[in-house]
Amino acid sequence: MERVKLYNRLIIIVSILVPVIVALLFTVRIPNVEPLSFLPPIYASTNALTAILLVSAVIAIKQKNRKLHEKLIKICIVLSLLFLVMYIAYHMTSDPTPFGGEGMVKYIYYFILISHILLSITVIPFVLVSYVRAITGDFERHRKIAKITFPIWLYVAVTGVIVYLMIAPYYN
Repeated sequence: MERVKLYNRLIIIVSILVPVIVALLFTVRIPNVEPLSFLPPIYASTNALTAILLVSAVIAIKQKNRKLHEKLIKICIVLSLLFLVMYIAYHMTSDPTPFGGEGMVKYIYYFILISHILLSITVIPFVLVSYVRAITGDFERHRKIAKITFPIWLYVAVTGVIVYLMIAPYYN
């Protein structure tokens, strides 16, 4: 029980610190460094792989293959962390790319982008709580929150790819 309390405190801290640190790092530009312009397609691919593995993890658990499910979820967590590191590195070395689309596509892009950003922040505590409930053996409560976590995380991964595909023509 004490371990769960510690995990819950850490979840709160991480869920607050990650978005705050990312927002702060967005204000930092590393001077006199070559932009890491090769990163966007890599981190978009990381999002695509995360989406595929999330679906595979759900299939695995529905087939009662808990070991495979656990491995796939751990890989998804690592991929999400790698995405975050690459995303921050890119934005610390590159100027923002304005979206050049016009008309309705512009509104669609910004809707997808804003929902992606907001849900990427929202999903952090859901992923962490889901994971903690699994590693502490609280599988009934894990299943309940995972039913919420999965669609949000999948949406974030898929819309990350969509945002990249929509803005890619406007990269310098």
